[in-house]
Amino acid sequence: MNTYLAQTALAGVAVLTALSMTGCQQVVTETAKKAFEDRTTHDQVTDTKIGAGILSSFSDKDKNLLLDVNADVWEQRVMLTGTLDDPKKKDEVVQLVQADQRVRKVYDEIQIVTKAEQAQRREAAKNKDDSKKEGGVGQAVNDFWIETKISAQLISTRGVTSVDYRWRSVRNVVYLIGRARSQEELNTVLSVIRNTEGVTQVKHFVEIKPVAK
Repeated sequence: MNTYLAQTALAGVAVLTALSMTGCQQVVTETAKKAFEDRTTHDQVTDTKIGAGILSSFSDKDKNLLLDVNADVWEQRVMLTGTLDDPKKKDEVVQLVQADQRVRKVYDEIQIVTKAEQAQRREAAKNKDDSKKEGGVGQAVNDFWIETKISAQLISTRGVTSVDYRWRSVRNVVYLIGRARSQEELNTVLSVIRNTEGVTQVKHFVEIKPVAK
């Protein structure tokens, strides 16, 4: 167990380093959540290493990918979301992720948009603090607001272990990955998301795994 904990710490440092160039403050929160997740320590370590590897490969390929594409990992399954303006680049991103032999499944949910919209979303991603102001920078701001609203709602919903889920909003479509303790819990989560203002569609890749007693 001590070895795993040490690996978790080292992998966490790798993620922090990789994300520092994006100004992402969510990593600290994600690290704190791990103690309450239903993932095993081994899965946490492996998923963190996979995530760090993906971020590193994105950075090596094109640093803008760190702004354009999200890669959420849960028990070696990777959910890719975000937007790109070139289908060929999208294929290259998927191939980069699939190159990691530890990855069990890749869910390619990257949307293709115009170059103008891509530039707008990228600018919003660079300036998330400013995007909270009224007026914002269009659609990307709305997605950020939706994600924040979902987070607040799931945390306060009885019977939901929110730390076992990862969600992304892209152009009002919400993508969800993680683990539900029961079908009832998953139904509750999906209901909360579907009833969130601005959400037009929900696509989920959640596995139902009851917690061992």
